[in-house]
Amino acid sequence: MLRDATHWDDVVTKLGYEHLRRHDLRHTALTWFADAGVPVHVLRRIAGHGSLTTTQRYLHPDVRKITAAGAALSAHFSALRAPRSLPGPVVMTR
Repeated sequence: MLRDATHWDDVVTKLGYEHLRRHDLRHTALTWFADAGVPVHVLRRIAGHGSLTTTQRYLHPDVRKITAAGAALSAHFSALRAPRSLPGPVVMTR
């Protein structure tokens, strides 16, 4: 019934996205919410899922963000391994 009311099939066919299902948009929306920083426990409520595990299956992180996260971690470890300058000589005074 909703399918008929929204003309979904006609619209996706005209756009050349016959393979797209309305349910796929839930994956997209939840992923965009997560990318915007919405906590997964809030996403679970938005989606009406019973468990976080179900919600997590809907999330598809951007490969660029995963790559950037790896680069950030590498930079962090490189900074930890970098030689640190030592303080100047200690002068004892009485």
